[in-house]
Amino acid sequence: MDIIGNSVATLFLLILLRYLIIASIGFFSFYGIWKGQKRFRKIQIKFPENKDYIRELGYSILTVIIFTAIGWLVFMTPLKDYTQVYWHLGDHSVGYFFLSIGLILLIHDTYFYWTHRAMHHPLFFGILHKVHHLSTNPSPWAAFAFHPLEAVVEASIIVVVVFLLPVHPLAIALFLLIMMIYNVYGHLGFELYPKGFSTSKIGRWINTSVNHNQHHQFFKGNYGLYFLWWDRWMGTIREDYDQQFEKVKSASGN
Repeated sequence: MDIIGNSVATLFLLILLRYLIIASIGFFSFYGIWKGQKRFRKIQIKFPENKDYIRELGYSILTVIIFTAIGWLVFMTPLKDYTQVYWHLGDHSVGYFFLSIGLILLIHDTYFYWTHRAMHHPLFFGILHKVHHLSTNPSPWAAFAFHPLEAVVEASIIVVVVFLLPVHPLAIALFLLIMMIYNVYGHLGFELYPKGFSTSKIGRWINTSVNHNQHHQFFKGNYGLYFLWWDRWMGTIREDYDQQFEKVKSASGN
């Protein structure tokens, strides 16, 4: 029991530190060091209030607890024997290891789009998703600011993945690192991609901070996470997205 307890505590600390480090880098860079610099123009000019940061951080801690619980369930209980998780890197090729990370990102993007869109249905929005949308002008701390029930939905991508394809825990860890970095970027409130990116051949399929910021501001459309193909294929991308992207980048001059 002590070993299990220590393992759970370690998992919790790893997830918490990953969140705090990445979100802190985004926050203290753009909301502190570079605040007010023209080359980093905020998407929504106004900054959130301190109470918003505190609320986002509080819900994020709850999300970390729930992610820890899902991780414990998948990797530290008898359930692990029924998954496709493999523990020895030699069980599959190095090529497959990296391919599996890409596959997880694709699976997650599809999972996120459809669960996210479903949570905007009036039957579910108030119960599951309203808390996250209290951040109409999100900061990096909003990346994990979910209602506990929504946190279960978000964390359950791991359950889907381990039953769907062979995957090593390190691949999942790297996927979660990528997920957190892109999630913080999506809630950053500043756009990092260059002018013209949203209409370029590659960029038109990649999600941006402007795109997700519009979702928080207007609540409708722009449901994707890493990519925009589901939004474009399903006609849910906002018609003013490209114009807003260029407006933000033109104001910042880059």
